[in-house]
Amino acid sequence: MRATTHYLLAFLLFAPSVTYAQGPSSNTLTRIAFGSCSKQDSAQIWKAVTALNPQLWIWLGDNIYADTHDPKLMRSYYDKQKHNPDYLQLINTCPVIGIWDDHDYGQNDGGKYYSRKKESKEELLRFLDVPADDPVRKHEGVYSSYTYGKGRQKIKIILLDTRAFRDTLIKSTVKGRKYEVNPDGDILGEVQWEWLEKELTNSDAAIHLIGSGVQFISNEHTNEKWGNFPKSRQRLLSLLARLKPSQPIILSGDRHMAEFSRMTVDGLPNPLFDFTSSGLTHTWAYKTLTEPNEHRVGKMVIAKNFGMLLIDWSGKEPVVTMEIHGPTGEVLEKILAK
Repeated sequence: MRATTHYLLAFLLFAPSVTYAQGPSSNTLTRIAFGSCSKQDSAQIWKAVTALNPQLWIWLGDNIYADTHDPKLMRSYYDKQKHNPDYLQLINTCPVIGIWDDHDYGQNDGGKYYSRKKESKEELLRFLDVPADDPVRKHEGVYSSYTYGKGRQKIKIILLDTRAFRDTLIKSTVKGRKYEVNPDGDILGEVQWEWLEKELTNSDAAIHLIGSGVQFISNEHTNEKWGNFPKSRQRLLSLLARLKPSQPIILSGDRHMAEFSRMTVDGLPNPLFDFTSSGLTHTWAYKTLTEPNEHRVGKMVIAKNFGMLLIDWSGKEPVVTMEIHGPTGEVLEKILAK
């Protein structure tokens, strides 16, 4: 056994216990942080996150890089992430909730045919310290919802599972393209679609944050995205237009960069935003690269980053400021969600 392995085992054996601040509450949220794509062996930026005093942290996937069918190995990666000293500071001061994407799911770009998704779910929920009686443990997949605040200052957070039920991606044979459209494929599966509709129907929350591992609005790149499954993308747009939840904002990760996307949706009184924040530990090698996105607002940020949502409740309607923060906490880009 290598010395580094001995060290990891010893570290995990004697690591301090972790106590998350758990669960939704009636407290009004004004500062929410989120992010994705964190390699457990890379330099972390948790000090910058903690310094901004978030009241909630949301994982949007690739919380570790496992890419394995071995649950024991996956657990060791989660344990290393969970016991990072700077991450410990964050999770002992604010609640933590989250969803998976592909590398923590266990298979790069994986979908419903990944053979260890049941074991992978258990490891994610263990990492997040999800209680034994939580509703997420009673169904397949890891989709979940949380409500914070009360009265007119209520926020509902809906975390979608875009892995456990997703149909197969169609690989492109065209040079320079990764995937093609799957015209009949689905992302969420019927049970999750029904659950989502119930969560949105007659919701009295003032803000609805919808977490997705992959981008929803941006549709011109050829990597993973909702646009690879146009029926699912349109179904979610139609659902939002019909149910009209107050101030819906999509939060996404996956791309190793950050950007804001905005689109007009027939039936919604205000524009729909997709706030992408990725990655926490790594980004594109070429900082000057760009890619087309007709819905982008502001510039694309190629740097290590995390997202912040600042909510001002002082007016008749809440005002949400969306900020992209860099590895030392600096604001790299920000807009109002209006």
